[in-house]
Amino acid sequence: MSAEILATLVTAVLVAALARRFGLPSPLVLVVAGLAATAIPGLPVLVLDPEVVLFVILPPLLWSAGLESSYLGLRKNFTPIALLAVGLPLVTAAAVGLVAYYAVPQLTLSAALVLGAIVAPPDAVSATAIGRRLGLPRRLMTMLGGESLLNDATSLTAYRVALAAAVGITETWGHATAVFGWAVVGGVLVGVLLGRIIIAIRRRLDDPLAESAIGLLAPFVCYLLGEQVHASGVLAVVVAALMLGQRATDAGYATRLQDDAVWRSVQLVLESFAFLLIGLQLPQVVNDLTGIPTMMLVSSSAAVFATVLLTRIVWVFGTAYLTPSRPGAGRGGTRPPPAHLFVVAWAGMRGVVSLAAAFAVPLTTLSGDPFPGRSYIVFLTFVVVIGTLLLHGLTLPWIIRRLDVHGDRRADRLAIVATRTRAADAAEHRLTELMMQARASGRPMENYEAAARPLREWNRHRRDEAWAAELEHSEDELAAAPAAVYRRLRLQMLAAEREAVIAERDADRIDDETLRALTYDLDLWEATLNR
Repeated sequence: MSAEILATLVTAVLVAALARRFGLPSPLVLVVAGLAATAIPGLPVLVLDPEVVLFVILPPLLWSAGLESSYLGLRKNFTPIALLAVGLPLVTAAAVGLVAYYAVPQLTLSAALVLGAIVAPPDAVSATAIGRRLGLPRRLMTMLGGESLLNDATSLTAYRVALAAAVGITETWGHATAVFGWAVVGGVLVGVLLGRIIIAIRRRLDDPLAESAIGLLAPFVCYLLGEQVHASGVLAVVVAALMLGQRATDAGYATRLQDDAVWRSVQLVLESFAFLLIGLQLPQVVNDLTGIPTMMLVSSSAAVFATVLLTRIVWVFGTAYLTPSRPGAGRGGTRPPPAHLFVVAWAGMRGVVSLAAAFAVPLTTLSGDPFPGRSYIVFLTFVVVIGTLLLHGLTLPWIIRRLDVHGDRRADRLAIVATRTRAADAAEHRLTELMMQARASGRPMENYEAAARPLREWNRHRRDEAWAAELEHSEDELAAAPAAVYRRLRLQMLAAEREAVIAERDADRIDDETLRALTYDLDLWEATLNR
């Protein structure tokens, strides 16, 4: 099995790399590749292990998303995000549960609600990736990102309550409410506690390598501790990650650069593995369908799938026009454009968390009887996951372009230019203060003036570089910008330096360790120019 997992992991990363190379949506390509691989005769079947998904894949993905999220943006859009991340999963679970209860006679009401909770949480990874690539407005991206961070906690808690009732554990409404409340409160408390501890430890280390290693372990510790106290491990991870993301500027530059590279790689590997794993589950799902009438499968699939789609559309539009703070609303709380709302409503792709929860449904109840309709639950979950990934994944980019939903990129660029200009002014002011202090203390000013001249030139270059980026994206105009010319010439000089350093190593005048140290310095300069 370890060899199969390794082969799947390698294949997933290679397929994702090819998809990125040709500008294709990698989640969709990976799912299709997994489905196609199941048709290969003799291919070993890799069955999804719910523990691997919930304890190995989910925590670091949530952590990475939390680090990239904006605490200020989430707080500013708290009401619409709460409606999407808390209200919508609960309403979806109830709506799907009722429809499945009447569509599938084998399901009890509690078992049908288990299915509803399983398919309730959208996986916004692919939706946000598409939105980022196509330039969705920043507020819509905040909405989708905030929803993806918090809806798993809501759905998995509802799943836990419904599953307890389905297996025979007596649950009163009061107890169920208490369980849900503790999951939220306990998860937040665990996240805040561990977030503060991690921030304090990393602040005192001043060791980028150790700080990144602690960051890699942190999501697993947060999730495990949250689950151990019967709270939401998902919320614990998200809260701690948001705290670290908000305090990222407290870390040194080396830690920030290293963390960014590490988490981008981790995210690519885990997302690729998860989406390929979805497609590979087809044989297991088909094996569970023995003896089930085809018409029953078709009718129940259509009913549940339609309910998932319509519930999200009705909820997004309904809450948008009934609450003062709405998805896609502009500044001042004006009525949101319907096109923005439809993009949010159509970004409801389900993912590997839903499949993991479905496979985690036990085979029997506490009485020893078979779990009611388990094979239906797994199959219908697979239909919803694959159906939403294919339907939304194929149509969402077209819809975004067709409805012309995009952010004000020029306003964003102007804000960056204005901020960089103010930063350059602050740097100039600080340099002037230091020069005045040196003159007042009677220090020899020749050395200070000699140092200040290139520093003022460098600061002027930084200001010019900011405005050069705002020029029309014409090669002639950019070529005429001094900052662009500086960048092009400096990159060529760095390339010549790198060639000279390598030649020195090849001539055996320096060793490889010295080569790596010199190359690292050149790489930092090149990274600065290519940021």
